[in-house]
Amino acid sequence: MTLANKTIVVTGCCSGIGSDFAKLARLQGARVIGVDRNDPTLTLDGFVKIDLGNPAAIDAAIGQLPDHIDAVANIAGVPGTAPVDLVGQVNYLGLRHFTQRMLERMTAGGAIVNVSSILGAEWPARLEQHRALGATTGFAEGAQWLRDHPVPQETCYQYFKEALIVWTFTQSQKVFLERGVRMNCVAPGPVFTPILGDFVAMLGEERVQKDAHRMKRPAFSDEVAPVIAFLCDDASRWISGVNLPVDGGLASTYL
Repeated sequence: MTLANKTIVVTGCCSGIGSDFAKLARLQGARVIGVDRNDPTLTLDGFVKIDLGNPAAIDAAIGQLPDHIDAVANIAGVPGTAPVDLVGQVNYLGLRHFTQRMLERMTAGGAIVNVSSILGAEWPARLEQHRALGATTGFAEGAQWLRDHPVPQETCYQYFKEALIVWTFTQSQKVFLERGVRMNCVAPGPVFTPILGDFVAMLGEERVQKDAHRMKRPAFSDEVAPVIAFLCDDASRWISGVNLPVDGGLASTYL
C-alpha cells in the first residue's frame, strides 16, 4: 500500500488521528495539505487555516487549496460537550459543505474518507430524519432544518455521526458513478486523543464503566490512521459506501 504522488487534504491535521494520518501519508509519499482552525504543529506540504463551522470561511479558503486533489480525509470534529449548534456545524454541515467543494477538484480514482464513530451505530432508528437532513441543499438550508428539528444536547454527537454515516451511504454511489470518486466512513471506538476526556464526560461515568469490560483499551490514533490510508489508496479502489468499524471489536459485543 502506498500513497506516493497523491495530493491529500486532511482536516483536523493538528492533533490526534488527523496528525497521525498526515504523518503516515507523507511517509508513504503523499503531498499532504493540512486544514485546521489551529496553527500547524507538524511538517506539512501546505496548510490552510479554516473554521469548518463557517461556510463563508470555507469558500474564502478554497482558492488556497490545490487545483487537483486525489483524496480528502475529513477528520476534524468537536466533542459532544461543545454547544449543539457548533457540533452540527463542524461535524456535519461544514464537513458536507467542504466535501462538496473538494469534489469540484477531484477526478476519477479519488477518495473521500469521513471519520464517523461507533456512537453513530443507531442511525437506522432515525433513518428518515437523517435522510431529510441530507436532502437539504447547502449549509444554510441544513441549518434551518436543524432549527426546525432541534437536536438534544446530550445526544448531539451521536446524532450528527449517525447523520454523517447516512449522508455518506446515500451520496456515495451517486458520486462514484458520476465522478469515479469513492466515499467511505471509518468508525473508531474510543481513541486516546486530546478529547477523550470530553467523551467520558459526554457519555457519563456509568456508561463508560459499563462498556469498559467490552474492550481491551481505547485505540491509539496511529491504529486508526492506517485504515484511513487504506481507503485513500488504490488498493481499495472497489470499496465505496461502507462504514468501517475500527474499534478493537467493541461493536461486535452488542450483538
